[in-house]
Amino acid sequence: MAELTFFTGTMDCGKSTLALQTDHTHRSHGRVGRLFTSHDRAGESVLSSRLGFETPAIEVYAGLNFWHFVVDELTHGGQIDYLVCDEAQFYTRDQVDQLARITDELSIDVFAFGILTDFRTRLFEGSQRLVELADRVHRLQVEALCWCGARGTHNARTENGEMVTEGDVIVVGDVDEPADAPVIGYEVLCRRHHRRRMTAAAAAVGATAPDVLPFS
Repeated sequence: MAELTFFTGTMDCGKSTLALQTDHTHRSHGRVGRLFTSHDRAGESVLSSRLGFETPAIEVYAGLNFWHFVVDELTHGGQIDYLVCDEAQFYTRDQVDQLARITDELSIDVFAFGILTDFRTRLFEGSQRLVELADRVHRLQVEALCWCGARGTHNARTENGEMVTEGDVIVVGDVDEPADAPVIGYEVLCRRHHRRRMTAAAAAVGATAPDVLPFS
């Protein structure tokens, strides 16, 4: 019986690497799948990992209907045994519902990968719906670490090393952006340092911050 499975964790815990490995494993056993992604760090229509591996994928826009896409492929003679859906936190609630319908009515396995919460510690729409609907939810065991060495549990958005708590939910960046570039980046922090807005850059210069929640 087909299943909808959701693999989740913080940034830098190997979600996209596992997505690529999942596709490879199923293809090596003769199964045929489709890969999807959204707002990947490597650009549009690419599924990439921080280990340097990448492969072409179908870009998921807000208007993409997974059900119509799959049914159209099957109607025209295509074979689809599974879907690998990376960056699933960016999918809409309706799109996740469509993935569940594909699993139930077309017997196609769906493997979704995504972050649970945004930089404000709030659930992403797609992730919330996946938790509600998935047959199985797996928290990845490769733990990302805060700069202090503690387990990283919260995703922080930074601007030139300083943590920010306001702005658009979806802003593509990367934890590996050059330190001197005026760009938005992301960093994994433990809860204590997320609360105190203590990024690695702030800690390096000995900055102090009140012990308060950085969000309302």
